[in-house]
Amino acid sequence: MSGHDHAHDGHAPHDHGRDQAAGHDHGGHGDHGGHGGHSHGVAADADRRWLAIALGLIGTFMAVEVVIGIVAQSLALISDAAHMLTDAVSIVLALIAMRLAARPARGGFTYGLKRAEILSAQANGLTLLLLAVWLAYEAVRRLLDPPPVAGGLVLVTALAGIVVNVAAAWCISKANRSSLAVEGAYQHILNDLFAFIGTAVAGLIVLTTGFVQADAIATLVVVVLMVRAGYGLVRDSGRIFLEAAPAHMDPDAVGDRLVGHPPVTEVHDLHIWTITSGQAALSAHVLVEPAGDCHAVRRDLERLLEKEYGITHTTLQVDHVQEALLTVGRPGADPADPHCADAHGPVHRQGPHDH
Repeated sequence: MSGHDHAHDGHAPHDHGRDQAAGHDHGGHGDHGGHGGHSHGVAADADRRWLAIALGLIGTFMAVEVVIGIVAQSLALISDAAHMLTDAVSIVLALIAMRLAARPARGGFTYGLKRAEILSAQANGLTLLLLAVWLAYEAVRRLLDPPPVAGGLVLVTALAGIVVNVAAAWCISKANRSSLAVEGAYQHILNDLFAFIGTAVAGLIVLTTGFVQADAIATLVVVVLMVRAGYGLVRDSGRIFLEAAPAHMDPDAVGDRLVGHPPVTEVHDLHIWTITSGQAALSAHVLVEPAGDCHAVRRDLERLLEKEYGITHTTLQVDHVQEALLTVGRPGADPADPHCADAHGPVHRQGPHDH
């Protein structure tokens, strides 16, 4: 068989039909591996309902808190309200991303719009970082020149905010947090909850001791939490946009595992990337012994990747190795070698080898 025929086998019509029959209509080859069948990236209607409830809670309380923060002259309350605004935006982005990601693949978007949720997550992370910069500046300014703060009003409002954020966080926790968009919204809410706890403590200190700088100090504590959460979201979404392998997966280890399956003699051009949250994809060029059954090898490797790594979207080009190549160096070194004249990445062979 030619290399083209074997490569096509990785996405043969009967394989695609199998995945559709199993209910995997999300544009890949299923994403159930290792996650109990829970869909990733595209949330169910129930997820959208929980997010909508959380959005209603956040939006209502945010409007009230802005007014109280201005009256009480509390930066901590105003910063909490600003944070709640980003919470609301993050939920709206997650809802939009869910609808976009649910659209079927068509035209030039061969994966559909699944990465809309990754854009949402990155936007959430960036807003957290930018807001943290502004709040840090305001907090330092107030430490140097603190205005009077109504500690009692701050304390009561913060306690109410804790209740609202606990309810909102619970709602979002009921949704599919394997989606980076949903996780981004959840991180926003969780950070807001911590912010309100800090604000409540600051309000109590101001009320009992008159130490008004506690308001700004509480804000700085929240800034640290915001930077941590924002960095995490930007880092994780950035890995996906840069086509990096999932953080928990070592491509070299995967390549060695594949080449350890007889009659495979070599694996090269191995690529592992993430289409959207929890949906990894893999492609590779696999060479087998001259007497090996390419079709059987492909099926075996697909099952291995699904069972051990949860990768079900695979494209494997399987070819018979030429007799001369059993003793020759990496493919492409010989001008007569038809296999991957410009191979990318390391070559995996049986026995000790460099990566």
